[in-house]
Amino acid sequence: MYAFLQKLGRALMLPVAVLPAAAIMVGVSNIIRIILGRNNFISEIFLKSGIGILDHIGLLFAIGVALGMAKKNDGALALAAVVGFFTITTLLSTDSVAQLRSISKNDVNIGFSVINNSNVFIGIIVGLVSAFTYNKFSQKELPTVLSFFSGKRLIPILTAFFAIFISIALLYIWPIVYSGLIIFGEWILDMGAIGAGLYGLFNRLLIPTGLHHALNSVFWFDLAGVNDIVKFQNGSGEKGITGRYMAGFFPVAIFGLPAAALAMYHTAKTKYKKETASLLLAGALSSMVVGVTEPLEFSFMFAAPILFIIHAILTGLSLFISAVFQWTSGFAFSAGLIDYLISIVNPIANKPLMLLVQGIIYFFVYYVIFRVLIKLLKLNTPGREDIIVSENDKDINYDSNIKSSASKYSETASNIILGLGNANNIKDISNCATRLRLSLNDNSIINEQLIKQNGAIAVTKNGKREAQIIIGTHVQQVAEEIQNQLDRR
Repeated sequence: MYAFLQKLGRALMLPVAVLPAAAIMVGVSNIIRIILGRNNFISEIFLKSGIGILDHIGLLFAIGVALGMAKKNDGALALAAVVGFFTITTLLSTDSVAQLRSISKNDVNIGFSVINNSNVFIGIIVGLVSAFTYNKFSQKELPTVLSFFSGKRLIPILTAFFAIFISIALLYIWPIVYSGLIIFGEWILDMGAIGAGLYGLFNRLLIPTGLHHALNSVFWFDLAGVNDIVKFQNGSGEKGITGRYMAGFFPVAIFGLPAAALAMYHTAKTKYKKETASLLLAGALSSMVVGVTEPLEFSFMFAAPILFIIHAILTGLSLFISAVFQWTSGFAFSAGLIDYLISIVNPIANKPLMLLVQGIIYFFVYYVIFRVLIKLLKLNTPGREDIIVSENDKDINYDSNIKSSASKYSETASNIILGLGNANNIKDISNCATRLRLSLNDNSIINEQLIKQNGAIAVTKNGKREAQIIIGTHVQQVAEEIQNQLDRR
């Protein structure tokens, strides 16, 4: 189950990565409106284009999850996801439900009104079904008379049939599920700013497992009626309220974590400062500019867990503070400077410049807390631990013969493969935004020292067969080169 949820978390990153396109278009529209006034032709072009993406986010998730969860990326998967998604959304539309259950449209549970092209939950379900169908039946050969429909052509057909059965089940289950999600969402909403703070706290605490994406879906998308991202981007929410589950992340990503990086650099041992600066600067820029915080978080998460717990508490407190004062802003991808600059011209943003004030305060709070605790508790943050090379590590023969001249990551990839116990120990490899996700025959033989010497920030193990390697924002290139080398062996 853990491996499945990890893979699903990675698959979700594909459709999420599309959202910045919508944010940029809506942001450009808002800028043009400020300059030329509302309802002008150019701003409307950009606005409708951005909203067009947001209004079909469920379909994007269906395709993205299908591609991410299947054994291979194949065009048949995308087609199957589209077919399955439209089958369910058509059968479970308000009009169809009223007809199927022989009741008035007014008597149809309101939950069916959200089963549309923007429903992320339906998208995820369809994506999983499409991937399962592909993995199970893409090599299936039918009798000669039906041979034309064998293999990949069979996938969209079977997905459509599976979607019919899912629709029948949801016809009775969906009202119960929807009502339960509404209760959960209302429980958080009823807690107001405290609820936002609790969400921020648990969002960070779940980072090590990669399961924070599941929690995000409740508040950022339309699983429980909150739908913070879409309502903020299309301006359909409530000023001062919409965006409260996003705004508090900006002070942390843009100011807090870079300050933590500065504190770790200043407390690093002199002989390691140069190497530490390279590592922390990349992580700080990643956090500040694009809001990808994992490279920095994993640099101290396991080396100094108390700092990570404090970081989680400060994140929750940031969301609480911004929610109390109704300083709201939003993002489509993550809480970096790019999304912030785009969001401040959004009419629904409320006093977004105050987040900069909060951020400046957070810069000093993070810096002081991290620097004091690192010194006081003698924590082994980057640049403070003495690198000890074992006798086994001294005898390592770096595998530099297996290279691809087309990739500058070839040596890194080949040595990571060696550090993982060589190719025959690797069962499956994938990646999310910053980390490699690995399924191994035995993770006890991993040589962490070798892997870290080749650019990894951290190595984590889950159970006996799962592992993750934190690489950074260039993880996709490393993963592709590793896969290329594995395919050639």
